[in-house]
Amino acid sequence: MELQIARAIIDTLAQGIHPITGEVMAEDSPYNAPPVIRALFAVSQALGATAPSAGAAPRKRARTEPPANTGKPWTGDDDERLRTGFDAGTPTKDLAAALGRTRWAVESRLVKLGVMTLGGAPAALAGAH
Repeated sequence: MELQIARAIIDTLAQGIHPITGEVMAEDSPYNAPPVIRALFAVSQALGATAPSAGAAPRKRARTEPPANTGKPWTGDDDERLRTGFDAGTPTKDLAAALGRTRWAVESRLVKLGVMTLGGAPAALAGAH
């Protein structure tokens, strides 16, 4: 399995979403426990780090402030704005900025809403391939 795919699965689990079915995990699921979510995010970040070349000192990533709505529940209005923007062809990067979320959170929410697949294609096109 490629690390990029493994990271996508870890990221989806961290959002409390079943990575295969796209369904939200039950409230009592271990994937909804804060320590587990933090651990999954830590693993995801580690998978995303680039390995330094031989003999090179490891690079430190600059810490940035998370978007304003990171960790906050999605509202019906957020979902509607997300669907409308996605249907209009707005890039997920721009949707994330407008909603105060990370690009990953926006893409995960689109998967949960059933309008995008884990591979990034709109859900309507997923069956066509």
